[in-house]
Amino acid sequence: MKQIDERPKILIVDDAPTNLQILRQVLHEDYRLLFALDGEKALRLAQDELPNLILLDVMMPGLTGLDTCKLLKNTPQTKAIPVIFVTALSDASDESAGFDAGAVDYITKPISPAIVRARVKTHLSLVGVDELQKTRLQIIQCLGRAAEYRDNETGLHVIRMSHYARILALAAGFSKIYAEELFNAAPMHDIGKIGTPDSVLLKPGKLDQEEWSLMQKHVLMGAEILGEHDSPLLQIARTIALHHHEKYDGSGYPHQIVGDAIPVEARIVAIADVFDALTSVRPYKKAWTVDEAVDLLQKEKGKHFDPELVDLFIAQLPAVLEIMRLYAEDTVT
Repeated sequence: MKQIDERPKILIVDDAPTNLQILRQVLHEDYRLLFALDGEKALRLAQDELPNLILLDVMMPGLTGLDTCKLLKNTPQTKAIPVIFVTALSDASDESAGFDAGAVDYITKPISPAIVRARVKTHLSLVGVDELQKTRLQIIQCLGRAAEYRDNETGLHVIRMSHYARILALAAGFSKIYAEELFNAAPMHDIGKIGTPDSVLLKPGKLDQEEWSLMQKHVLMGAEILGEHDSPLLQIARTIALHHHEKYDGSGYPHQIVGDAIPVEARIVAIADVFDALTSVRPYKKAWTVDEAVDLLQKEKGKHFDPELVDLFIAQLPAVLEIMRLYAEDTVT
């Protein structure tokens, strides 16, 4: 059986064949190599082959390296591919122009084989970390959707409410890093529903007391499923899963926590979750209007919801409505 070559793929672009040969000798044992003598061919190869990294000469006739890099970064298929300039230009202004064009690094000619290998290895490692992060977040979102599909909700619910949560976190003054973590953790808020019996979760009518007690346990199940980890993302996800049904006046569950003692990420998600549930169609109800949902948030200030966060959420309605438009269900009216 023919073996698949899984080595990273590198595109090397230089108008001098001698320079291509030198870099081939340095890199061919560890990487699959593609070659281009000009910017036009480099652009075609990049889109067709999607290399993991591009080594790009700056001074080329016709389409220069800077122009080529800018075009790569303005093309959706190739914008994420890291570009390292390999050039004899060494002035600070030249390097600045290269970074402005979208390059991640510079290697000066004449090249040092050890430096080329080290820089290539470093940037390919960073690409691997980025891909791992993307995959992890995609898995988290898929698990969140799996929980929603067991209920009478839809996969788009977790997307919308996650965006709402990020918008509210930023409005409350939290950093972009924290808001992004919250955005990525929010889809896991109802993961515990995976452990809720179908007879309870899918019951069309009102739950009796025993059934309601079983339903409430989904927050404890969610915390157990997510477990305790060093990852800040999973820590936030666990906190949200456990506490997003607490209420500001202490009448929520599972621990009847009051006011600011409820973790802030859970208070944020509670507003985002309820607002989207109200304004979305469900088999058992029509979608509320935005005004009706806002009225409920106002009435529940200090009872169900953090009053300050409610005011901030309402102030961000233009951004919220844009998310509703972008991620609308076909059945939403």
